[in-house]
Amino acid sequence: MNYISTIRLAAILGALSVAIGAFGAHGLAPVLEKMGRVDTFETAVKYQFYHTLAIFMVGLLQVKFGQSKALNASVYAFLIGIIIFSGSLFILSTTGITWLGAITPVGGVAFIVGWVLLFLGVKPNIKTKA
Repeated sequence: MNYISTIRLAAILGALSVAIGAFGAHGLAPVLEKMGRVDTFETAVKYQFYHTLAIFMVGLLQVKFGQSKALNASVYAFLIGIIIFSGSLFILSTTGITWLGAITPVGGVAFIVGWVLLFLGVKPNIKTKA
């Protein structure tokens, strides 16, 4: 994924984060309160937004460091984390399907993998003297 695609993905996910958060605070408030899942929904939105910012940061790093397999993989790991972690919490919060809580940690692991890949993808540009 090149830096333009990465930054555009972050922009889309950022807009979705705001829209989902606003919808949860206004449109879904009665449902979330009834289910007792307001905090769960807010956690899902926060983690989605934090990792959207991470994806944006990777896009900026791709400009500086160029294409890197590790940086590219970190974007996908963050995206998978958002889908599994935040997605499972969104569904749990609105439907009460509790078994989805069992897959939430898989998304958390994807987030961790994304951060490790980000670490590995940023390498100093060392130039040797001839």
